[in-house]
Amino acid sequence: MALILARDRADYGSTVPNRLADATSPYLRQHADNPVDWQEWGPLAFEEAQVRQVPVLLSVGYAACHWCHVMAHESFEDPETAETMNRLFVNVKVDREERPDVDAIYMDAVQATTGRGGWPMTVWLTPEGNPFYTGTYFPDTPRNGMPSFRQVIEAVADAFSNRRSEVESQAANVAAMVGRRLPATTDLPGRPALEAAYAALAATFDAEHGGFGGAPKFPQQPLLEFMLRISDQPFAPTAETILVHTLTKMADGGIHDQIGGGFARYSVDAQWLVPHFEKMLYDNAQLARLYLWAWRETGVERFRRIGEGVLEYLMRDLHHPGGGFYSSEDADSEGEEGKYYVWDYDEFITTVGEETGAMVGFALGVTGPGNFEGSSILHRPRPFRAVADRYGLTETELEAMVAAASERLLARRSARIKPGLDDKIIAGWNGLAIRTFAEAGAATGDPRYVEVARQTAEFLVADVRIGTGALARSWQDGRARVKGFLDDYAGMAVGLLALYQVSGEIRWFSEAASLVRAILEEFSDPEGGFFTTADDAEALIARPKELFDNPSPSGNSLAVEALIIMARLTGDASFWSAAEGAIRSAGALVERYPSGVGHLLALLASLDRGFQELAVSGPQPEPFTAVAWRRFRPHLLVALDRDGSGGGTIPLLAGRYQAGQTQAYLCTNMVCDLPTNLPEVLAGQLD
Repeated sequence: MALILARDRADYGSTVPNRLADATSPYLRQHADNPVDWQEWGPLAFEEAQVRQVPVLLSVGYAACHWCHVMAHESFEDPETAETMNRLFVNVKVDREERPDVDAIYMDAVQATTGRGGWPMTVWLTPEGNPFYTGTYFPDTPRNGMPSFRQVIEAVADAFSNRRSEVESQAANVAAMVGRRLPATTDLPGRPALEAAYAALAATFDAEHGGFGGAPKFPQQPLLEFMLRISDQPFAPTAETILVHTLTKMADGGIHDQIGGGFARYSVDAQWLVPHFEKMLYDNAQLARLYLWAWRETGVERFRRIGEGVLEYLMRDLHHPGGGFYSSEDADSEGEEGKYYVWDYDEFITTVGEETGAMVGFALGVTGPGNFEGSSILHRPRPFRAVADRYGLTETELEAMVAAASERLLARRSARIKPGLDDKIIAGWNGLAIRTFAEAGAATGDPRYVEVARQTAEFLVADVRIGTGALARSWQDGRARVKGFLDDYAGMAVGLLALYQVSGEIRWFSEAASLVRAILEEFSDPEGGFFTTADDAEALIARPKELFDNPSPSGNSLAVEALIIMARLTGDASFWSAAEGAIRSAGALVERYPSGVGHLLALLASLDRGFQELAVSGPQPEPFTAVAWRRFRPHLLVALDRDGSGGGTIPLLAGRYQAGQTQAYLCTNMVCDLPTNLPEVLAGQLD
């Protein structure tokens, strides 16, 4: 194929679409009309760089990223800046959500050379792909001690042209740092490691506002799930307090969409008030599950309402009509961050009504001066009990009044110009959503949620495939080009296994088993654990291996979870051995960086407690499964067989079916109690 060189374009400032117009990523297509001659990541870009003997300018971001938009408006839409970029570099745009492998490798380089990271990520590469200068956001004019982007690109190009040997030496040094990992541990982390991790995390707990550390503050769902799993353990006396206080403060804050449900990605302050307004599928899938199981364990009824509110948000605003969930909603609308979500005082009072507007405004923190650039972010600045007392109401009356006002506010807000939607469907994130909706159905008894999980699974299994039939990373408008990564295979496996355990439909177990086998065959690291990319993936300057669980479970910890479930349901020791290898590959992180491996800590907590298996065989399993799902029991794995067909697929069910009878077998470490046909007996057997 003939190369189309940027230098061949007659007019660098033209608005003729560049080579991103046909991208599957909405983020890339946002840049299709830039005067920058962007192209997608691939061999053609590096061939062009070799021919022209210029660096590759790699810009990585994602559709909901506010500062990515800022840099685009300031620099990439500027004809003069674009002309300089086109003349000096081959310019490559990457959606970090579509290519997490590329993002991970060059983020390693940014963090190694600058000590920090983030998006937009801006990295200059040699034509061989080695990074030699790195950064994140660069302003269009010098400010706050930062050079302008124009100054940076001129300096980088000068260094590459006039100090080439120095640049290549620097690039080789940086490339050598990319992908370095701690050695695997000999032993599995045990109770002492869990106790030390809990103590380290508790020491960073913000007792006033909840969460860990200061601003900016992220929900850190994997750490909160760890607290949920150890909340009844003697070594963790404040785990439940940490969990409940954090979930309450987050729900009260502006990070929580008080009228529309769902949570923004993080708060720019320590008290959860001012969010970075983008909403991500992976955050909300995890948080809905966390709130619902926290409700089950603590009895805080409000947590159920919040969790179900998140599910309603996902079904209303992120659900694809054919099944599956979109990736995110932007922080910006009409070019302004948060404009869709904030309220002018007069508009708020007009919408709610003069009679109750002041009272509801007091409850939701709405004031004349506002709390965000002259407008108000809705939040709960004080307990509803105190607000009700002030106005001579019961708390129930106030809740009803706020709920009615919220419906009017949501209707009015829905008429505004909505934030941009990233409508690609990412397999791994949808796996988290499948698990959440399946377990939500089990926890609440609402069959709608299980049906949503089923529809999502059917869509992903049937349609989110590349040409070879392998699972795709993402799907958008009927197109899927990139093969799935480890977190896609493992996230989908965990989601499908959850759906099987709730529904009893054997097909989901079989689909999950196929994904787990593919993980073992295509992603295994001989030193233990799993690479991010499959054996047949594009070769990069390093093969990434994802171990950190922030902000969502890593591919490796999800693989551990899927392997443990498969091992317990099948009795196949090879699954267990692979899980142990993956745990040991991240074992040093448990000791050194516990805040970064929350999901692995959660799995280790269940491993320390000991797993149980529940086999229910017969036509009416619901009374028994209702007992099982009455509490959060991640250490309990459920196998269902309604008609006798499951025994040939799942060894735990083999030989248990008796026509016309429903019996439950509870097993601990693969040793089973006598069967019972009484749900109340099973309730007494479960811990």
